[in-house]
Amino acid sequence: MRLLFWVTVLFGGAVGLALFTQFNHSNVVLFYPPYRVELSLNLALALLLLVFFVVWTILTTVRHLSEMPARAAAYRERSRMNKAQAALRESIENLFAGRFARAERAARDAQAWEDQAQTAALVGARAAHRMQETERRDAWMAQVTDPEREQARLVSMAELLVDARDAEGALETIAQLQSQGGRQIHVQRIALRAHQHLKNWSEVLRLARSLEKRNALHPVLALRLKQMACEAMLDERRNDSEALYAFWRTLSADERRTARIAEPAARYFAALGRQNEARRIVEDALKANWDSRLVLRYADCAEPGHALPQIQQAERWLVEHPADADLYYTLGVLCLGEKLWGKAQSNFERALKYADSDRQSRLRVRAHLALARLFEETERPAEAQRHYRESAMLAA
Repeated sequence: MRLLFWVTVLFGGAVGLALFTQFNHSNVVLFYPPYRVELSLNLALALLLLVFFVVWTILTTVRHLSEMPARAAAYRERSRMNKAQAALRESIENLFAGRFARAERAARDAQAWEDQAQTAALVGARAAHRMQETERRDAWMAQVTDPEREQARLVSMAELLVDARDAEGALETIAQLQSQGGRQIHVQRIALRAHQHLKNWSEVLRLARSLEKRNALHPVLALRLKQMACEAMLDERRNDSEALYAFWRTLSADERRTARIAEPAARYFAALGRQNEARRIVEDALKANWDSRLVLRYADCAEPGHALPQIQQAERWLVEHPADADLYYTLGVLCLGEKLWGKAQSNFERALKYADSDRQSRLRVRAHLALARLFEETERPAEAQRHYRESAMLAA
């Protein structure tokens, strides 16, 4: 449609010009004493048009000739820039492909263009780090001096340092970054790894909670890290009853009900003489998640001579778990502590009946030993010897 419009305009102009020249009879007279030149108006207009075209051509040619050095320089600059950009792309591709020596060489070529020289230095630093060339890595990083790239330098350096297990250096770099207002999720992940290397479990726990809340950490990994941190911090306080209780109260309800956290906590509280606290920990955790470790730990939570409430609780659990060998063994231990010989014997025997011979061989050994001790207490040495032999054969 546009082409049709311009063709119509062209033809219309041609027709108008033809009509103008056909019916135009005017003359132009030029006086230059003693000369007199007389021309038709059509010829005068044609000559003016020709003169304009010639002058325009001469001026354009002169301008192009004067701009040739600048154009040549611009062409060389574009060529250098294109080669540098291609080198940077090649460097990044080689870095991802694991060809680190090639990536470093390409990064050096990419620095031919000043605008991307520091970006190429970041790529070169990562490539050198992968080849364990620490000095070259630091030399690359030293080239990144632009304030606008300072955050990229610090984040990259912290990540490389923690990867090299220089956790203290990584945390110092992160402190510089945070002093400038950096609070990215990725930086928190790096800090989490650094604190994990240094076994700063309180920071590991704090960061794992924060990242989990922001969906920045896989739930399974977050749970595992929180368990590791809590286990270590519980172990640090195992000999201080008040410190242990204070830390336990800082944990969330979900964390307190996790078997890997509740089991050592109950063990430490029981060892410090706080059996009631240990019992509550196990009972609350078992409500949320039935776990054999907690079931077996329940026997340690009994106060000597006051285990009747726990025996009643264990019997209630048997209604829901009638074939649980661990629960029968725990109930047998509780009854044995209260010198309920008959109930203890029947529960140990049921534990042996329901215990899996492959997966619960250790439980079977413990049940035989418990029966042997029970028969010794009730003066039945022949049966005690039989259970000792059974336990020895299973242990072997």
